[in-house]
Amino acid sequence: MAQAMRRQSSVSLFATDGKPHPLQDTLMAVTLVLGAVAFVSAMFYNLHLLSSWAGLVGIITGAYGQFISATTRERFVLIIGLGASAVGFYLGMAHGGLFGGIIS
Repeated sequence: MAQAMRRQSSVSLFATDGKPHPLQDTLMAVTLVLGAVAFVSAMFYNLHLLSSWAGLVGIITGAYGQFISATTRERFVLIIGLGASAVGFYLGMAHGGLFGGIIS
């Protein structure tokens, strides 16, 4: 019964192992920022280059972050960023694509 009396070392809603993960946290933040940029810029037709490239890079960083993630918190935030990046990427591709008339 000793394990039943063990105190939790962190006050987190998500499972954590109590160790620092600087690479995973960086990928998580980059994916979230790129997802927000891609999602917001996809709402404007003229910003299709920004939304498609930010979405593509966000998808790549989010996928790699998912591959090396260690905690549920990281996976949760990465999925949010990946979803926003994918929506921005797809709308950017629909509005003109990655090169947008530069390469015909």
